[in-house]
Amino acid sequence: MSEALPASRSASVVAPCVDPCAGGSAAGEGTTSRAIGLVEAMRRAKTAKKIPQEILDAQDSLERRIRAHLAKGRVQVTLTDNRYTMISVRRIAQKGSDRRYEVRLHHMFVDADPVITRALARYVADNDGESSRILGDFIDDNSGHVRGRARRTPTTVIFTAGEYHDLRAIFDELNTRYFDNKIDASITWGQRTGRPRRRNSIKMGSYSVEDRLIRIHRSLDRAFVPRFFVAWIVFHEMLHQIHDIRVKNGRREFHSKEFLADEAQFAHYDEAKNWERRHLDAILTY
Repeated sequence: MSEALPASRSASVVAPCVDPCAGGSAAGEGTTSRAIGLVEAMRRAKTAKKIPQEILDAQDSLERRIRAHLAKGRVQVTLTDNRYTMISVRRIAQKGSDRRYEVRLHHMFVDADPVITRALARYVADNDGESSRILGDFIDDNSGHVRGRARRTPTTVIFTAGEYHDLRAIFDELNTRYFDNKIDASITWGQRTGRPRRRNSIKMGSYSVEDRLIRIHRSLDRAFVPRFFVAWIVFHEMLHQIHDIRVKNGRREFHSKEFLADEAQFAHYDEAKNWERRHLDAILTY
């Protein structure tokens, strides 16, 4: 059963129901009760051998509702209780068939109305800018659902799947190989820029201590940029979580001797630095 967008803004205030709504207060209580039940099910799932049925049902329902707004392609939804990454998309091209989308969504989206599920579909398939803003507002309005964050959530939607490089896959591989999966941070591509131009400098990566958020510049999501180079930049930013910023002679020291020694342990360290020197002009033109 496909969803239809409300005819007006006033109609969009009414929460969608699988069964006809008997009344506003009852629907609100049901939504709250369901959210609590999902959180409890996710906690059980961490130690259970099977995913609880209520989680599977919620994921299937959300998949159907997002798919109703997709012209083509398959979508697979995994619900999370992540504190930092509310939306994560992996786009997988398949030979001889439609593209497949692996989407990780915070459980706040379970009872989202058709406006939000349409925005999800457009963001998942096309990285649509307007949909990104709609989803950002939704996340801000529902930040009370985020475990341990009160009203504090990222103000932008997380973009992990690029046109050429998947930041989530790179982060997960590095976290396992070098950090024993102890780095607790989210990662995203930075915002898109305007017309291409030659820049004097580019901040290829950054790490926000307060938000535990790594941002990677979109200039690196291009065909000529090798995966090992993107991984080196991600690795560098991950190191900031385990190395404190020191104050030395009244100045902040972001890259201590210990930091630089750890960075040199990256398997493609020398190769990445040499590649950067040879291709710096191309990186700066974006």
